[in-house]
Amino acid sequence: MNLVRKGKVKEVYEDSADTLRFVFTDQISVFDKIIPTLVPFKGETLNRTSAHWFTIVEQMGVLTHYLEMPSASEMRVKRVEVITDYSKMDICTKGYLIPLEFICRHYVAGSLLDRVKSGKLPPEELGFPRGHIPKHGERLPQPFFEVTTKLEKVDRGLGLDEALKISGLTREEYEGVKETVLKIDDRIATDLKQRGLIHADGKKEFAFDSNRDLMIIDTFGTADEDRFWDAKAYDEGRLVELSKEFVRQHYRRTGYLERLEAARGSKKPEPPIPPLPDDLRDQVSRIYIDIFERLTGQKFG
Repeated sequence: MNLVRKGKVKEVYEDSADTLRFVFTDQISVFDKIIPTLVPFKGETLNRTSAHWFTIVEQMGVLTHYLEMPSASEMRVKRVEVITDYSKMDICTKGYLIPLEFICRHYVAGSLLDRVKSGKLPPEELGFPRGHIPKHGERLPQPFFEVTTKLEKVDRGLGLDEALKISGLTREEYEGVKETVLKIDDRIATDLKQRGLIHADGKKEFAFDSNRDLMIIDTFGTADEDRFWDAKAYDEGRLVELSKEFVRQHYRRTGYLERLEAARGSKKPEPPIPPLPDDLRDQVSRIYIDIFERLTGQKFG
């Protein structure tokens, strides 16, 4: 098979003229940086979790690009085009990637919390009353939907007008994506409530098929794209991270993220990201296996 592209955590191969094969690696990335550490079994957990959710949403009537899982760390999918000039998308005869990432947040956490603390995101925009100071882990009054770039080197938040211009989406199609995301997230939250998990937020990607019908693609509902917390601990006032956020917090504590953001802000060379300590690597591997079992209800072995 010909290598089409090598991403941060998976390799994409040409399986046929109309299909691709995803090969999930044990690499891990945060803040758009690949960590020089392999996390045992990570690729397999992501692949099997993704296959689980694709099967679920197809039963809900949502189109996907998923076809089959040839092996524990491989997935066959329908091929969509990544086009460079989206002003000519109307002449694309195959399905094509919508060059946006769609994020839906249900709790205050991660970069959302950072923006609130810095004053870049007023609490009123999240549905809170004026003067309210959101706390880490607090449930949002309503889902907060936002969009970032997909094909740029570093993801960048977008307003609606720019998102529509970049993607070629109509306002109606954009609202259709939003409705689909909320529908899927509602199902995820319902399933996970039975398994003692809270779905705090998540990222999804979409494409159009050859009929310009919307379909969800790539991966979603995994420990890489989404944030999950243990529900029992949450009820006790504790936030137990069961996602890649556990790794992000490590690089926040060590000061790496601060150095990285300073370099990016001043357009200086970015500092290389250090490897994970061995004990943390093993802990992260256990988290990925545990969250796979809790997300899917399946045994890993």
